Amino acid sequence: KVCVWFEVVDESASKLSYEEFSRQFLAELDYEAEKENLKEVYESSLDPRAPYLEKGVVLPRVFDEFCTKQVITMTYLPGPKFEEEVRQQLAFLGIDTKKGIKSIVQDAHRRDVENATNQTNQAELGTELAMSPNKDQSSWKTTASRIIGNLISVDSMFSLVRLARRIMVWSTATSVKTIQSAAFYNLVPSTWEEWANERQNAITHAAQMNWTQDAVHALLDVHGHQIFNLGLFNADPHPGNILVVQDPELQHVSTSHPKIGLIDYGQCKRLTPHERVKVAKLILSIADKEPDEVIANHFRDMGIQTKNDSTRFLAEFGRLMFDSFQPKHLDHSWHKELHKEDRVLYFPKELSMVYRTALLLRGLAMSLQLNPSVGEVWRRHAQDAVRLYETDRSSLETDESSGIVV
Repeated sequence: KVCVWFEVVDESASKLSYEEFSRQFLAELDYEAEKENLKEVYESSLDPRAPYLEKGVVLPRVFDEFCTKQVITMTYLPGPKFEEEVRQQLAFLGIDTKKGIKSIVQDAHRRDVENATNQTNQAELGTELAMSPNKDQSSWKTTASRIIGNLISVDSMFSLVRLARRIMVWSTATSVKTIQSAAFYNLVPSTWEEWANERQNAITHAAQMNWTQDAVHALLDVHGHQIFNLGLFNADPHPGNILVVQDPELQHVSTSHPKIGLIDYGQCKRLTPHERVKVAKLILSIADKEPDEVIANHFRDMGIQTKNDSTRFLAEFGRLMFDSFQPKHLDHSWHKELHKEDRVLYFPKELSMVYRTALLLRGLAMSLQLNPSVGEVWRRHAQDAVRLYETDRSSLETDESSGIVV
């Protein structure tokens, strides 16, 4: 109702999307369907061509003989939920976890823009005054700030923040190791040793920082495989359904990395090969940075309908859904102008849950100050879907022309 009231989507379009979400939520109560979903995805995870083994992603195995209509019995995956790992990482890095993702991104972006603007002002202020002594300085600063804001990407911003915090963590970890080694020979005061012991966790956190970045990429990769290769995927991959699975025998070894455990396959979505290839072509057009017309046409091929059929609106909408986050996406006026240009009347139901999956995983990534392009990570899986579909269609056409009944 809020989206309809703000005219982001048409009422009939929103009703169709909400009905699709309603069907998926009700599927959570069907334990027999969830059992079959989990069995199918588990079997696919054992395929060495799939990314699970390479990326260290595991799923529980179902025991049919111990399952009922009310109970699913499966192997136990030991470890905390991924949301706890995220919260610890953010807290350790000094990030206020009570603030929303948008606030974290906006604050960091504003600081980077202000710093860059100040540096530009200091370097060029004398020249500017000499060239235009009567020009309004505040106007010039505003323009410079806007230009620099557009030049500084969210990727660059996050990279700088991660680098600064990584240096802080690694320097603390190095100090801890050095002091503890010196304390063994009584070469440092006891207060130094106490300080080092209190910060022992810095060593673990330093090792985990790289792992969380790899884990986010692995999650995107695996779900891309489920969508485009298997045609069955978990449409609810929130951090509570993701586990950090540590081998009990290696949990005290700082250099060992845990595995990622995926659970709760009640809210799954199936896509037909034809639906998969339509989504794949849209993803590829975004990943390959195609022009507006190409992206918009792939959107239209999926059956999306908008009030004005604006090519720019469809292209920007697609990039917003599946590409990396851009500074302009933080600007409310940009969204306002985009929705003035057009609005959605019908949104393809086969794309609704794919987008939900991408949205949840990208939100997890951004909470860790990572800004992946979902389209780029899913590119190879989308290519596989298109290639397989075209091969199967070509084989079918050959069989039909030869008079072979399949």
